[in-house]
Amino acid sequence: MSVSDRWLLPEGIEELLPDEAHRVEEIRSALFGLYRGWGYELVVTPLIEHLESLTVGIGGDLESHTFRLVDQVSGRMLGVRSDITPQVARIDAHRLNRKGPARLCYWGPVLLTRARELGGNRSPIQVGAELYGHRGYESDLEILRLMIESLRIAGQRQPYLDLGHVGVFKALTKQAELTARQEELLFDALQRKAKPEMKELLAEVKDAKVAAMLASLVDLNGSDEVLAQARQALAGAVPAVQEALSDLEQIVKALRHRYSEMNIHIDLAELRGYSYHTGVVFAAYAKGYGQSVAQGGRYDAVGAVFGRARPATGFSLDLRGLLALNGGQTKPAGGIFAPVAEDAQLRKMIHDLRAQGERVICELPGQEGGPADCGCDRVLVNTGGAWTVQGV
Repeated sequence: MSVSDRWLLPEGIEELLPDEAHRVEEIRSALFGLYRGWGYELVVTPLIEHLESLTVGIGGDLESHTFRLVDQVSGRMLGVRSDITPQVARIDAHRLNRKGPARLCYWGPVLLTRARELGGNRSPIQVGAELYGHRGYESDLEILRLMIESLRIAGQRQPYLDLGHVGVFKALTKQAELTARQEELLFDALQRKAKPEMKELLAEVKDAKVAAMLASLVDLNGSDEVLAQARQALAGAVPAVQEALSDLEQIVKALRHRYSEMNIHIDLAELRGYSYHTGVVFAAYAKGYGQSVAQGGRYDAVGAVFGRARPATGFSLDLRGLLALNGGQTKPAGGIFAPVAEDAQLRKMIHDLRAQGERVICELPGQEGGPADCGCDRVLVNTGGAWTVQGV
C-alpha cells in the first residue's frame, strides 16, 4: 500500500465524522433513556469471545459472518462478534440466572465478514432489547412497541411493519409428518412462493387436508383480513396453529389501537430466521429502502446452548444505517467562541456557560480561523468591562 492510500479503509468498513458521531450519540442516548423508562437494563458485551459461543443459538449464517482469530494466550479459536443477541442470551442464561422476566438492552459495533446486502456496511452499530422469561404474546407486543418507539426516536415516524409467525408452518409440517428433508425443501419453495414446486412436494403428504393447508400459506398475506381468511383455511389444523393465529390477532388489535395510522402487513409465509425463531417474527421497513431497518421475533430455545432455555423475544436495529437513511440529518452544533484573554471574569463566565450546557471553544494564541471555523455562532465580547454573548 502506497503512502497516499494509507488513509483508505477496507471495503464496507466505515467511520463516523464529528457531526455524524454527535448525531449517533444523541440518538443512542435518547434510545437508552427510552429503554430505562421501560425497565430495560443495559449490558455491555465483549467484542471477542470463544468462537463456539458466538456462532450458536440463532442461525447458521452467523458462522459465515464471523471473523476468526487465534487467542495467543490459550490457543483457542476466537471470534469477533457479528451479532450481540447470542451474548445477551448467554448473560441471561448463565450470569444473571433470574427466575422471573429479565429485560435487557445493549448497543455496540459488530463486524461482518461480508455485508448482508450488496455494497452494504460491514461494521453496523447494533442496538437492541431482549425480554426473557415470558412466553405470552404480551411480551412480543411489548418488544414490538419498543421497536416502533425506537424507530420514531431515530427519525422513522411511519415505518412499514411486516408480521409473521413461524409456529404456523412448523406445526403444520409436524401435523403432516414431513421428514426433515421434506420440510427443508418445502420451506425453500414457500420462501420463493414457487407454487408448482410446492404442489409437487405436497403431493407426497398422506393427509390431503393438511397438504391443502400448507399450500394455502403462500397466499395468506395482506392486511388484517388475512387473519380471518387464515382461520377458515386452517380450521382443521392442530391447536398450536390456532394459538399462533390468536397471538397474531391480539398483537394486531393492540397495534391498531396504539398506532392507528401504521401500515401493517401480515404474511404467514414469512419465515425469517426459521432455524431459530419459534413464534412471532417481525421486521420494519422505511419508504424507499429495500432492506429492513429493524427486525426481531421470538426465539424461546436460544438459551439452551448455554444450559438454560428460557422464553425470549427481542429486536435489533443498526444505528449507523438509520443515520444514513435519514441523510445524516445533522444540525450545526453551534457554540460560543471565547477570545484569548487573561481575565478572571472571562474564565468564570466560560465555566458558568459550560455548566449550563453550552459549548464554549477557547481561542488558542496564533490559531488560524475564527468563530465560524470552530462551528461557533456566537462570541464572547468585552463591552464596557463586562463579558457578554453576542451573535457572530
